[in-house]
Amino acid sequence: MNIGIDVFGCDHGRSGAGSYVLSLVKNLPLDKNCTYDLFGPEIDRYTFDPGDGRCSYSGIQIPDSLMAERLWHIFYLKRFAAKKKYDAVLFPAGSKIIHWMPKLPSVVVIHDILSETFKSSNDTLALKLLGYSLRSASKIIAVSQYIRKDLAAINIRPEKIEVIYDGIDHSMFYQRPLIDSDMVNIQPFAIKKPYIIYASRLSKPEKKHIELIRAFSLFKKKTGFPHRLVLAGSEDPYAESIHREAAASEFACDIFITGYFPHKDFPELYSGSEACIFPSVGEGVGLPLIEAMASGVPVACAKAGSLPEIAGDCALYFNPDDIEDCASAIEAVLTDTKLRERLIKNGLEWVKRFSWEKTAEKTIELLQSLR
Repeated sequence: MNIGIDVFGCDHGRSGAGSYVLSLVKNLPLDKNCTYDLFGPEIDRYTFDPGDGRCSYSGIQIPDSLMAERLWHIFYLKRFAAKKKYDAVLFPAGSKIIHWMPKLPSVVVIHDILSETFKSSNDTLALKLLGYSLRSASKIIAVSQYIRKDLAAINIRPEKIEVIYDGIDHSMFYQRPLIDSDMVNIQPFAIKKPYIIYASRLSKPEKKHIELIRAFSLFKKKTGFPHRLVLAGSEDPYAESIHREAAASEFACDIFITGYFPHKDFPELYSGSEACIFPSVGEGVGLPLIEAMASGVPVACAKAGSLPEIAGDCALYFNPDDIEDCASAIEAVLTDTKLRERLIKNGLEWVKRFSWEKTAEKTIELLQSLR
């Protein structure tokens, strides 16, 4: 079976969809009588290829813009797929890429809460085309039960939706020995310890960066602790308001915003932290939670979106809109020894159920079932 994997819309590996593809292709099963061909921007020829020969790559020269990519998919993808003789196609950036291939088996992966997109976006045509793209797909992979329910809310037939959780690379994320050092050196960063971390794109109000900055400032004022807050993630125009909030804080010198942070360096960043604080209320996945748990780091997060599903009883939950509650959660996860021990122990056991090998195998089995 010849499977095409569309890497358009994956932001050259610098987004959630990009990380998904990077992890998936490294774990594609070689015992399924399948061949795999990644196709996407020519400039990404070496971005997603795992380099072990399990995948080929078909580069396409088009302008680097979402509009150009969508137009190519609408007008040229069908002909391209026929030429490549694909038996099925996987679309990892399913909420961004609009495809038009009702006769070719296809699987779309959804990481986002699309009901909010349909409510808030003014791009009526794009939403209409996205809805058609989802309905014409053979199957849709929802990466959590929360996403599955959200898709049903926008009238996607439940029988079309399969839940396949994202995995975790246990060769990267594991509990490392404590290093007696005042700094974590990850080029080009040198981050002073102790610190807490929030790893998420600085992209929209639902991520609750501003509320976390205010809660962190309250925590610092109340306790006088030396901890820093590290915000690690790519930025879009909304990030300007986060920078302004951080600069206005009484503790601005203790707030470190990294911008884009390479995924390969996150294990060291997590391992050097005292806790992972995750206040987002709009998460369909919450992968940083289990990456932190696997690194032996206690987690406190919002009781919202998919986070309770992904974190189970292995996190301390708080209301991110209640600044005092969030500040109290930060203090508790740093100072309550029994709580920290319980969260770390339960988290290390919990994350064993997540692996990219399982994710890749289930995904390919779903594609094969469509033939």
